[in-house]
Amino acid sequence: MTLLDETTFDETTTNDSTSSSTVVTEAEPATAEHQSDATASATHPEAAQAATNEEKPAGGEDFAAALETFTTEAEEAVSEDRVIKGTVLKLTPTHVVVDVGAKSEGMLPLAEVLDHDGNPKFKPGDEIDVMREKGETEEGYINLSHQKAQRIHAWEEIEKAHHEKKPIKAVVVDRIKGGLTVDIMGAHAFLPGSQVDLRPIRNLDGMKGQTLEVAVIKLNKKRGNIVVSRKELLEGAQQEKRSKTLEHLEEGAVLTGVVKNLTEYGAFVDLGGLDGLLHITDMSWGRLTHPKDLVNVGDQIQVKVLKYDKEKQRVSLGFKQLTPDPWLDAEARYPVGAHVSGRVISVTDYGAFIELEQGIEGLVHVSEMTWSKRMKHPSKLVNVGDQVECVVLNVNPTERRISLGMRQLAPNPWDSLHEKFPVGMTVEGRVRNLTDFGAFIEIEDGIDGLVHVSNLSWTKRVKHPSEVLKKGDRVKAVVLAIEPEKRRLSLGVKQLQPDAWEAFFASHHIGDVLHGKVLRVAAFGAFVEIADGVEGLCHKSEAVDDNGQPVHLEPGLEHDFKIIKMSPEEKKVGLSIRAVGEEASRSEVEAYKQPVSSTSSTIGELISWKRASNEGN
Repeated sequence: MTLLDETTFDETTTNDSTSSSTVVTEAEPATAEHQSDATASATHPEAAQAATNEEKPAGGEDFAAALETFTTEAEEAVSEDRVIKGTVLKLTPTHVVVDVGAKSEGMLPLAEVLDHDGNPKFKPGDEIDVMREKGETEEGYINLSHQKAQRIHAWEEIEKAHHEKKPIKAVVVDRIKGGLTVDIMGAHAFLPGSQVDLRPIRNLDGMKGQTLEVAVIKLNKKRGNIVVSRKELLEGAQQEKRSKTLEHLEEGAVLTGVVKNLTEYGAFVDLGGLDGLLHITDMSWGRLTHPKDLVNVGDQIQVKVLKYDKEKQRVSLGFKQLTPDPWLDAEARYPVGAHVSGRVISVTDYGAFIELEQGIEGLVHVSEMTWSKRMKHPSKLVNVGDQVECVVLNVNPTERRISLGMRQLAPNPWDSLHEKFPVGMTVEGRVRNLTDFGAFIEIEDGIDGLVHVSNLSWTKRVKHPSEVLKKGDRVKAVVLAIEPEKRRLSLGVKQLQPDAWEAFFASHHIGDVLHGKVLRVAAFGAFVEIADGVEGLCHKSEAVDDNGQPVHLEPGLEHDFKIIKMSPEEKKVGLSIRAVGEEASRSEVEAYKQPVSSTSSTIGELISWKRASNEGN
């Protein structure tokens, strides 16, 4: 225990002092008879003495002696070293007039009898303890002090409390450096800040006017120093309570305590001279964001002792353990398929947590909130505090989890999609999203169909749907397939137009010679446009002339090509330049084999034509 030394305390305390002021009173005017007597006495003293002797009644000497004796006793009673009782006669704006039984009244400063609110503590007719001060007022009043009398009486009580080690009451007067000034029956004492409570108090100013029980721990009557402690009394009371608490403290015991302090992680509970920690996880079977959601400082609660470390004097407490775990029979109370109601207590990216009862929470996954796939975040559908209806999908008491669904409360639009949009039906919708592999088209709220990139055009090789469509476009498409269990709807745009390949295969055969234009060249050959929207491949091994020399192919060049392969299933056509040259050679040979007629050319002419033909090539 740290206390200020006597020198320091002398600097922080203020000596009590008394003051007196002059009270002007009106004197009674002298009568004419009195004035005549006074004049006569002054002119003829002998006559005055004779008159006096004549008027003195018998036994006058005894009366004078008695009066002198009374005056002496009264003066001795009102001495400077005795505390006497007086009666308050009246209060003036500055002083209190007191009857002390002497030949004249006494006066003391009004400031000495004011309470902490500035109001007089006495009224006319009240008894008051006073002591005489030196001198008198100009009007003849005796100087008195109430504080001095109080101080003497207070010191007697303070010394008694100090020797007997008993508590004494004190009123907080003011905040000073290092602590508080307190009033003990009129005497001022010092209460150090470290001795105010068991724990440091930040706002000592807020204690002004409070009445406290304190112990006198240091006393110096000569210097007028008094040091007191409240902490010493609290520690003693706490130790007594602790002893009683320890008699009943054991793991599993149910005790009553008072919430002493709150933190983010729990509450400290005073069990009676001993504090225990009630962790936030042991407060409720449900979810708590802060201990103040359940208890407040000063609340009296019942708790269960979960763990007690005798060596470290640490006690772990539980509150929720006083009630059964709600998960024990959750599976029976929340069967799969049951409709339940709860409050949204948290919303995350992956779903919303619903409190069904205190301690029982369920999760509605984002995929179970609506039949539509378009919802980007659960907050678009629910908010914290909302009361919602759900369907129980799964219960796992071991992991303390319940899976809930909200979309199950509404009919699944995919179940009736076959009836509403049969395969082959033409539908119209808005392009909602574009991906590398196709475009998603919304044909009604919550129902999107995919147009794969291969189903955008019969003739054009589309690498990305943005080449044909853009987001927000309204387009028509044909329903190609529906998979309700996978929530898939396949659509096609090119199916709205005739298939150019079907028309080509219907009108062309292997062996046909077509004129085509080279579109693009690859390492293995060239792709050639042979009809509107129809391409064929001329492999590099087929791109040679009739002499076996490679034919140079590049985009934009045109040649005659012969169809050497057709695959309607794969929509592929094989082309050849070599075959075109071979066809021409066979034609020439056939012409040479024909018999010569009189009208036909001679053999010499034919030889000359052949030679000329070769020279031209």
